[in-house]
Amino acid sequence: MVNVIGLGYIGLPTALMLASHGVEVVGTDYNKELVATLNAGKTTFKEDGLDELFADALKGGIKFTNDYQVTDVYIVSVPTPYDSFSKKIDAKYVVSAVKSVMAVCPKGATVVIESTVSPGTIDKFVRPVIEENGFVIGRDLNLVHAPERIIPGNMVYELLHNNRTIGADSKEVGEKIKELYSSFCLGEIVVTDIRTAEMTKVVENTFRAVNIAFANELAKICRQDDMDVYEIIKICNMHPRVNILQPGPGVGGHCISVDPWFLVGDYPSLALLTNQSMHINDGMPDFVLNRIHEIMKENGITDISRVGLYGLTYKENVDDCRESPTLQLLESQARHLAAPLKTYDPFITDDIVPNQYHDLDAFLNDVDMVVVMVNHNEIKENMQKLSGKVVFDTRKVVDLPGTYRL
Repeated sequence: MVNVIGLGYIGLPTALMLASHGVEVVGTDYNKELVATLNAGKTTFKEDGLDELFADALKGGIKFTNDYQVTDVYIVSVPTPYDSFSKKIDAKYVVSAVKSVMAVCPKGATVVIESTVSPGTIDKFVRPVIEENGFVIGRDLNLVHAPERIIPGNMVYELLHNNRTIGADSKEVGEKIKELYSSFCLGEIVVTDIRTAEMTKVVENTFRAVNIAFANELAKICRQDDMDVYEIIKICNMHPRVNILQPGPGVGGHCISVDPWFLVGDYPSLALLTNQSMHINDGMPDFVLNRIHEIMKENGITDISRVGLYGLTYKENVDDCRESPTLQLLESQARHLAAPLKTYDPFITDDIVPNQYHDLDAFLNDVDMVVVMVNHNEIKENMQKLSGKVVFDTRKVVDLPGTYRL
């Protein structure tokens, strides 16, 4: 049996995937309401294919509880936030989960940490806790790091097809966990040491963050001299060794906007490019806010309450608002004591910000200017409804005359 600890955006799909492929699984989470929802046969967030996977997992006998189980394999998938000042990882949730595992696990059990951590986190925070509790690593408890590699909006497909990395102290333990993941993973699974596994996951997300920062920097340069950054990137990407990503209103989610800071926090005198890139990306919501004021002035719009932000999530076609550029923009606006902008997102049904709408037509009826922050399919399918509005498109999705871009 496998006990999956943490049933959020990563832990739940992982548990469901294992259970739907013949593995006995019990999912554990401290959140009683979340567990109750799952036991009532309902998923806790929207994701393409998740409901079907949930149904298959229920047929496979998956169970959900608030209690840790007595078993030989634990998969820990809990949040790993970072300190916004020091930029260092806060490993408290991982440490707490490992402590709870030690309270119930049999001798020789294996703890697999899926949570993304900075290089050296397991050595600095996890091993000492295990040893302080009288456990001998490699005899009483085995440690493995198997960083997740999936993205909201395409989780089910990527769980099945993405390559995986297994970091372990011994090849024997690594191969055992590789066999477990091979129950569903069709991609290549590489077995290496723990620190290498920690580093590779952070490096993957840092590469993308730096690439996006370059695109965002290009957008600012092109804006200053009235050049089309999208046309420039398109032409440059025709070169076989160039692949520039797209600029945008900021970077959200719990990977690209967070993981690179781990390198900055741990290697402040070395991760200089990463540091500057993250500041560029974090500055994009303010850049968008300044552009909004410029476009308002150009079009004679004096009432900011007649401006609406389309999209609250951090990416298209998901209900995930973690580190959302829209929320960052609203926070920045609040610091300037301005009246809050109107907002709308088809995937967010609860009121999470002031002036939030839940109907597209009502939203558009009450604004003169629309700022497209997220390229949900809905806005692509209803593009003509933006006719007659001043449109500022930060995602290059709107194809209407007069549309403003980054």
